[in-house]
Amino acid sequence: MHLDVRPGGTVAAAGAPGSGRLTEPGRTRDALHRTGVLIRHNTTVLLHEPGPLAGRMVMPLMLLTATRPLYEQAQGPGGTAQAVVGSLVTFSLLALSIVGGSILSERMWRTWDRLRATPVRPVELLVGKAVPVLGVLVVQQAVVLGFGIVAFGMPVAAPGLLVVACGAWGLALLGLGTAAGVLVRSYGQLSAAFDIGALFLTTLGGALVPLDLLPGWLRAVSPASPGYWAAQTLRHAAAGDTGPTLRGAAVLLAVGAACGAVACWRVARGWGRALAV
Repeated sequence: MHLDVRPGGTVAAAGAPGSGRLTEPGRTRDALHRTGVLIRHNTTVLLHEPGPLAGRMVMPLMLLTATRPLYEQAQGPGGTAQAVVGSLVTFSLLALSIVGGSILSERMWRTWDRLRATPVRPVELLVGKAVPVLGVLVVQQAVVLGFGIVAFGMPVAAPGLLVVACGAWGLALLGLGTAAGVLVRSYGQLSAAFDIGALFLTTLGGALVPLDLLPGWLRAVSPASPGYWAAQTLRHAAAGDTGPTLRGAAVLLAVGAACGAVACWRVARGWGRALAV
C-alpha cells in the first residue's frame, strides 16, 4: 500500500485523502525516526563533555590495580575475579549519574517540557537518553574486563555467558538511572542519591568486600541490592555456571524493566517536568 506523507508528520494511505490517520507501519516508522534523532542528539551532547566518561574508564582500572594484590593474598587466584568484578560494579553504579544527570539537565533547562509538547512519546524520550549511556556502559565493561583478562589473567570459562551478564547489568543500570533522573528534584538530591546509593549498594552486594566477610545481618539483606545480583552474576558467568548466571540476569532485567516502567509512567503523568529553580 502506498503511503502519503502529510504536513505535520501524519501518514495516510493513498486513496483516503484527508483521513489524517496514521497506519501502523507509518506510526512505527515515525517513532523510530524520532527516537533515532534523539539518540544522535544525546550522543553528540554526551561526547561534547568527555571528562566524566574518561573518569569512568580510568578510575576502575586504578582501583583494580591497587586492590588486586590484597584480594589475591586473601583469596588466592580467585582474588583477581573479585577485584575485577568489584571495580566494575562499583564504577558502573557511579555511571548512573550520567543518564540521571542528562535527564535532570533537560528538566532544569526547560527543554524537557518543550520535548514533551512535541509528538515524541515518553518512552521515545527515555530511550533517546538511555541508548548513548548504554554505549558508555558497554565500553566501560569491555575496558575493565579486557584489562583484567589481559593484564592480570582473569579466567573466563564462558565468554558468551559473560556477555549476557554484562548486558543484563547494563540494562538494569539504565533503568535505575532513568528512574532517578525523573524522580529527584535537584542536582543535590541526584548527587546524594548516586554517591551514597552507589557505595551502599556496592558494599551491600559484596562487590568490594566478599560476602563471607560481611556481618551476618548484612549478608541476610544482600539479595535486596542490585549490586549483589550484578556481582554474583558476573562471577558465575566468568566461571561458566549457566544456571546461576541466567537466574541472576533475569533478576537484573526485571529490575531494569520495573524502574523503566516507573520512569515512563511518571513522565507520561507529567511528574517529571521541569521544576522551578
